[in-house]
Amino acid sequence: MNNTPEPAGQQRTKQPLSDAAKDSLTKTRNLFRIFIVTVLGAFFVYQLDVSYLWLTGILTAASFVLGILLLVRSARLKESKLVLFGTVSGLVVSLIMLLVILATALFFRQVQDFQTCSREALTDQALSNCRVQLESSLPGLR
Repeated sequence: MNNTPEPAGQQRTKQPLSDAAKDSLTKTRNLFRIFIVTVLGAFFVYQLDVSYLWLTGILTAASFVLGILLLVRSARLKESKLVLFGTVSGLVVSLIMLLVILATALFFRQVQDFQTCSREALTDQALSNCRVQLESSLPGLR
């Protein structure tokens, strides 16, 4: 057993966190977990079926609220750079989901018809026909 002491300048000790800091860190981590679940939930519900567009909208709105809360909390308390990076990334995904939701709501019937057609398509040719049908049904793309 070789216990060689390290030079005093190289040792780094972390100061123990107070109970309030531990509670704050736990709350931030829980908010971040809920935020990630809402962002991923919105994405996967949209992939499930376009008929659940209302649920996708609710989850996306919730992710925006949680994301803004986390941004303010991370900036004010300076708790974790990883949480800050994850929150900004999640907000970007939520913004993209918002644009997808708006486009889908605008062309709801066409997207729903395409989704039904693509589910029933068994070959690449049938899927290609579904895409052509979607393109011809959208205004301004003819």
